[in-house]
Amino acid sequence: MTTQSTEHLTLDPGKVTLAQLRAVYLSKETISLVESAWAGVEASADMVQQIIGREGATYGINTGFGLLAQTHIPNDQLAELQRNLVLSHSAGIGKNLTEAIVRLMMLLKVVSLSRGFSGVRPVVIECLLSCINQQVTPCVPEKGSVGASGDLAPLAHMALTLIGEGHAYYQGERMTSAQALAQAGIAPLVLGPKEGLALLNGTQASTALALVGLYKTENLFAAAMVSGAMSVDALMGSVAPFDARVHEVRGQLGQIATATVYRRLLDGSEILASHDDCEKVQDPYSLRCQPQIMGACLDQMIGASKILLREANAATDNPLIFENGDAISGGNFHAEPIAMAADNLAIAIAEIGAVSERRIAILVDPKMSGLPAFLVASSGLNSGFMIAQVTAAALASENKTFAHPASVDSLPTSANQEDHVSMATFAARRLGDMAENSGGVIGVELLAAAQGIDFLAPLNTSFELREAHGLLRQHVATYESDRFMAPDIEAAAGLVAAGAYYKHAQEILPSGGCDV
Repeated sequence: MTTQSTEHLTLDPGKVTLAQLRAVYLSKETISLVESAWAGVEASADMVQQIIGREGATYGINTGFGLLAQTHIPNDQLAELQRNLVLSHSAGIGKNLTEAIVRLMMLLKVVSLSRGFSGVRPVVIECLLSCINQQVTPCVPEKGSVGASGDLAPLAHMALTLIGEGHAYYQGERMTSAQALAQAGIAPLVLGPKEGLALLNGTQASTALALVGLYKTENLFAAAMVSGAMSVDALMGSVAPFDARVHEVRGQLGQIATATVYRRLLDGSEILASHDDCEKVQDPYSLRCQPQIMGACLDQMIGASKILLREANAATDNPLIFENGDAISGGNFHAEPIAMAADNLAIAIAEIGAVSERRIAILVDPKMSGLPAFLVASSGLNSGFMIAQVTAAALASENKTFAHPASVDSLPTSANQEDHVSMATFAARRLGDMAENSGGVIGVELLAAAQGIDFLAPLNTSFELREAHGLLRQHVATYESDRFMAPDIEAAAGLVAAGAYYKHAQEILPSGGCDV
């Protein structure tokens, strides 16, 4: 099994968990492999040497690449072939991916190569581990991959640092890769047969980006459950729609799980108890249908997490080397599963923000809320949350465009040899922008709902929501009269992005305890 401590992870390739991958993304823990993994790596590398000793051409080992696969390369040029591959494929563009994303990408490459089907020597994996542990992080441009034939450009930039070319960060400082390796005491790699291709082939960039998108979606989801429950109290809504019997007769698992959390979040609220006998029959959908909407989002998150976890533990380069010496050219580098999983996460992110914005609209409308107009005293003299709701609407609408599925697009590459591609890297990368947008919406709802609860004092909300409300109030004071509002929204959105409310729904989230 894979073991974990607060400072070190020992990974068993094929058995890595979402929680461990999240820990790698969020921290700088050092990494090692279980001892039993190395035998398979060495056996696979030995198979490559046996293949070289045979007569004939084997793709990726002693041939060119892509459309040039028919070109046989002499044995004395194999090292140059691999080096040239890395240099020529380092053709990315755009700003660099964050160090945390690249670190996760490198870890995923370690896991994939360590499955023992890639034909690389142990020294290649050791070099990757040393870079991770010494905080040598390659500069990897975010654009340039179509998510098929592997994430070639991003992974080439990663491999570039291993051979001492290009640029990298060493403990947060940007410098040449040669300097970074030297300061860390790591010898540059001289690539052997197939090793450049094994590093470049695979889905580790798109998978890392999609995993980060999943973790950001989890933070959004948990915060939106808190803000949604706070809105129910601020609007004196009913807890009846969260009754377990309602959800059990439908049987949707995400809906059942989220309803349980809503009941817990609202349990013990004095505000709820204060209007037991009111004449209101039903709340708007954005309040009473929260388990149905958020439950559907949770189902998508869990489904995507299963695909991403399988991919994180997979051997995805080409060709794959098997025990009998077969080097089989296949298509495990095609990232269609990641593209579709990312598209489903995009839909969830958009919907989480969209329903949150609808609750904000109710909170600022005195006819529907029963609260002061735009949640501020002396409205008219003060505009209060008027434009904060407009900002939320802008962000929610922007995400509708972002949510268009990337996986339905394809553009042939490599002289039509690679004639169908997944666009998984963009599908996953755009999740970060979408999460930022929905995080802004939820930040506004947290502010608005907290403001509404403040107006209902001295009645208290539930213990758990008081805790969430108090955390917000540590960063943003009650809105007494008009003031510079952008810093308030930034602070609230920052809490969402940082996962400050993650614990409130942790038990139902894929990386927090839910059995995926």
